[in-house]
Amino acid sequence: MLRKSVKWVSALMMATAALLVSSPVVFAAEALPEDGSYGKVIFAVGAMVSAGLAIAVGTIGAGLGIGNAANGACNAVGRNPGVQGKIMMTMLVGMAMAESIAIYALVISLVLLYANPYVSLIWG
Repeated sequence: MLRKSVKWVSALMMATAALLVSSPVVFAAEALPEDGSYGKVIFAVGAMVSAGLAIAVGTIGAGLGIGNAANGACNAVGRNPGVQGKIMMTMLVGMAMAESIAIYALVISLVLLYANPYVSLIWG
């Protein structure tokens, strides 16, 4: 049973990876040059893939941080329920700081997609 589920999960992950790798190429099709130079296309695909990686890594890190904060707060309240208010306030501040990292990753990915400072180097 375990082997069957591992095969299913690995097939699902491979299909997702193929979709993620091929979708930037499709979205970059509008940047196809007529003269045969594909530097613009490679740049557009690289910007899309790097924006996706930026938001993926940023949200994974924020999710791990928030989960770790909630875990520590639950353990602390379970050991000493009398200081629940102080623990809750500290936990919420820590979660807000961790969530701000995800927002920064979103901003960076949007800058890479729509306001890329290196576009002038490629398009002239």
